[in-house]
Amino acid sequence: MGSKNKLKRFKENETFSNVFQPKRKELIENNLKLKGQWRTNFFKNDNPIVLELGCGKGEYSVGLAKRYPNHNFIGIDIKGARFWRGAKTALEEQITNVAFIRMQIELVEYAFAKNEVDEIWITFPDPQIKYKRTKHRMTNTNFLKRYKSILKPDGIMHLKTDSEFMHGYTLGLLHGEGHEVLYSNHNIYKQEGSPEEVTAIQTFYESQYLEQNKPITYIRFKIK
Repeated sequence: MGSKNKLKRFKENETFSNVFQPKRKELIENNLKLKGQWRTNFFKNDNPIVLELGCGKGEYSVGLAKRYPNHNFIGIDIKGARFWRGAKTALEEQITNVAFIRMQIELVEYAFAKNEVDEIWITFPDPQIKYKRTKHRMTNTNFLKRYKSILKPDGIMHLKTDSEFMHGYTLGLLHGEGHEVLYSNHNIYKQEGSPEEVTAIQTFYESQYLEQNKPITYIRFKIK
């Protein structure tokens, strides 16, 4: 994408009613007015809140919002020029139960209050395979603590990835730390019984992975 196109999208994002771009300082100093108020002040309902972390173009967030109108969805990514597509589609199609936040995932606990979130989806994260990148791996111990701080006590986590490394690493960590693995599948399109919401919606990158015959894996779990 050219820099002109990116700038155009950034400018357009500023006009979208479903896009929020808090500054880092605003988050860390707990000045985000919607923290703890997403249901009442933005969605104007009492429906469950579901996050998608690293939402990319926003296809999954928008796809879930269409399928589950009685849930509220929030896609989070640092790359606003990417989720511009999802935000624009939601506005064009008048899908009112989805929003997007441009921020770093490691600040997620500053954007939501304790027990405010019902479910979290992590879709196709960078597996950060090199050892020195472990701290950026989105299912490491520190990230799980962040998610736990905003999830309801019975909150559900979902990990969908094309990385067998990420799948194996996460399963090992979950078992090792005593978290509850509810469901695990190392090839959701080849094995019967895959949950419908996992196979019915495909991201742009997922369709590319499937063309390359890469297995798509999935884990559903609770953080203890």
